[in-house]
Amino acid sequence: MTTKSKKSYQEDLIESLKNPKEAAAYLNAAIEDGDRELLLLALRNIAEARGGISAIAKKAKLNREHLYRVLSKRGNPEIKSLVALLHAMGLELSVKVQKQVYA
Repeated sequence: MTTKSKKSYQEDLIESLKNPKEAAAYLNAAIEDGDRELLLLALRNIAEARGGISAIAKKAKLNREHLYRVLSKRGNPEIKSLVALLHAMGLELSVKVQKQVYA
């Protein structure tokens, strides 16, 4: 894959994540995967689509440097920061009942 095609993919992804429904589906897929790094990448991509880390940090009333650390590959956001971040991106956290298999 060339750098140009990789960049085009990233640009297309960011453009699609401007749509709140696309962003929610993308984030849900990352959550379902269960990989923390993938979740943090998804959050970074959505933040970029919503104006960038600085804009989201300001809207979420979070320190920009803190938000960069939280969303880094080694980040580990607290629930309070995660909820504020999601709210600033026009999203919310919810819980649903797992599908159960009955014998």
